Amino acid sequence: MPPNRPALTRSMTLLFATACGIVIANIYYSQPLLAVIAQTFGRSAASLGFLVTMTQLGYACGLLTIVPLGDALNRRTLIITLLLCGVLALFAVAASPTFLLFAIASVLLGVSTCSAQLLVPFAASLADEKERGRVVGMVMSGLLLGILLARTVSGLIAQFAGWRALYVIAALVGLLLTGLLARALPKDERDIPLAYGSLMKSLLTLIRENPSLRLRSLCGALAFACFSVLWTGLTFLLSQPPYNFSESKIGAFGLAGAAGTLAASYAGRMADRGHGNLATGLFSASILVSFAFIFAGAHSLVALVVGILLLDIGVQGLHISNQGVIYALAHDARSRVTTVYLTSYFIGGALGSSMASISYARYGWSGVCLAGAATASLLIAVWLISRFRQTSGEVSPLVCNEQVRERQLQ
Repeated sequence: MPPNRPALTRSMTLLFATACGIVIANIYYSQPLLAVIAQTFGRSAASLGFLVTMTQLGYACGLLTIVPLGDALNRRTLIITLLLCGVLALFAVAASPTFLLFAIASVLLGVSTCSAQLLVPFAASLADEKERGRVVGMVMSGLLLGILLARTVSGLIAQFAGWRALYVIAALVGLLLTGLLARALPKDERDIPLAYGSLMKSLLTLIRENPSLRLRSLCGALAFACFSVLWTGLTFLLSQPPYNFSESKIGAFGLAGAAGTLAASYAGRMADRGHGNLATGLFSASILVSFAFIFAGAHSLVALVVGILLLDIGVQGLHISNQGVIYALAHDARSRVTTVYLTSYFIGGALGSSMASISYARYGWSGVCLAGAATASLLIAVWLISRFRQTSGEVSPLVCNEQVRERQLQ
């Protein structure tokens, strides 16, 4: 840990985790509400699936253009500024009179939500080297819980107060969180003479010189594509016969996946012990197997819940395994490493949302499951190829933490 850097206490770690969960939830509130929002603006539910895609692309844009600044600017100031922008975007979403304005506000909300991915490397930089995997796992558990529980919260609030009230409440919570973090985040005064152009060029250097980063980014993108295929398509399935569920019941399915956050801390410990490659294979297999149960979920709630649980365990565990590797690459470039990895990650999520909308419109639930299983199979293939290269004597890009050579890219 760098000198004069305050120790990361357990309470501060919990604050980072809570903040990440609250912030990231903003771009997932709409998923169980696609049908009711579509009715408000006179559109079909399937067409609203692309709203999730646009929001995630906005988030990816923020990751690409804003998060790298975390390696050069005061992260505390940058985080607070983005949180305030997010509050304004939430109010704009709630007040949107037309679908066009709603979509624009949603994209802007996605851009500002990238503050969550400034918090993660900030926590990683404060953590002791021997506990970094555990700390990242805990913080990411909060973020992943925010993604999953956002659906439950939005469904309940929208059921009783309407979807616009949900975004007003989210804006007020965001304002409260901004005030809390402004007081609690440690000072981050740094004098790092990196111009914005140099920061962006160094992203290409990171990608070119780190095969681990390239492969982990690909695995993350494929895994999150599977995740988005399910959670975007699930609303279409549950809002129609034979289920005909309300918004609150659809949102409650987020609770089924929330148990998968237990995989996050377990994956973090595996990364600390140097078993990241093994974890990659196990969690990838969980994703593939989950789609067999999800397919049966068209007529069985039990099978659907089991499939959701397996999928979330796989996606969340793999995500932490990936981060356990990439955060060992460069101490002074963690925000840029985050940018490369998570831009790929959420581009994958956006593509998954698009696949779900197109597949459901053409082939129904079977098409959604086939798209997810095909993507999961590609993920398994990437892992197997990497394992083959390792056993044949080549250096595998999917290596564990202690095998990664640290680089400092300025």
